[in-house]
Amino acid sequence: MDVTGILPLFKPAGMTSHDCVVKIRKLFHTKKVGHTGTLDPDVEGVLPICLGRATKVAQYMSDYPKTYEGEVTLGYSTTTEDRSGEKVYERLVDRTIDEIEVSNVLHTFLGEIVQIPPMFSAVKVKGKRLYEYARAGIEVKRPERRVHIHSLDLTSKVVEENGLVRFRFRVHCSKGTYVRTLAVDIGEKIGYPAHMSDLTRTASGPFELQQCLTFAELEKRLATNDVASVLLPLELAIAHLPKQVVNSRIEEQIKNGAVLPRELFDENHFSVYNEKGICLAVYKQHPTKPDLVKPEKMLFSLS
Repeated sequence: MDVTGILPLFKPAGMTSHDCVVKIRKLFHTKKVGHTGTLDPDVEGVLPICLGRATKVAQYMSDYPKTYEGEVTLGYSTTTEDRSGEKVYERLVDRTIDEIEVSNVLHTFLGEIVQIPPMFSAVKVKGKRLYEYARAGIEVKRPERRVHIHSLDLTSKVVEENGLVRFRFRVHCSKGTYVRTLAVDIGEKIGYPAHMSDLTRTASGPFELQQCLTFAELEKRLATNDVASVLLPLELAIAHLPKQVVNSRIEEQIKNGAVLPRELFDENHFSVYNEKGICLAVYKQHPTKPDLVKPEKMLFSLS
């Protein structure tokens, strides 16, 4: 059986994204499984999983903007910038911080910002992950990255308790944004050490929290062989690309991986469907011949 599609998984806290892939492989009895966009172990929420031929479209899903809902705690920072790390620096909050002040600070982060990835992250420096250096107690210079904050809003009251201040937020941001680091930077602008004390990813591109299945729900459906209801079509992953429909003659050329005249199409980067609505491939502008387009990813199945 061809198990192909995208599983909108609700990743639980306490599991790595890789742990989830391993478990999905066992549940579906297939090796062709991959995730799109790592979630830290402490973070729960939307983790789209590609199975079968859908692994071919994973590359188009990594660029999705993401939406998160989380909590910032002011009063101390941690080694990992979230609640799982060891306390690094403490300065209890000794003044009133209200919703107006927090909202004003949040809005200063809108647009393009520069972030320095946390030491406990998977970014590579000189061939090694930053977390490998961190675990060895080695501090290295981390590369800056530019990310985009589309929206950032306060979603709760500001609560003070025993010198700590907490508030919740919702952020819609570009790929590559470290929300842990954003929490630390928000605290710095308010004037206190901070960390991210809770985080849930509520959307990744077109995949939203309400679509997601927990492992318990997934296992229950698979126990009744209800595989079709848990997988979304792979075409959903490339729905953001312009769609071109071709006749049967050009369809056969595409199935053979043909380079085609640019004038046949309205776009430079697009998905191609046959007249039956089956997705055949993704095509792009030829890198050296502007009057041609070439296949970027073949997606049709011979079965």
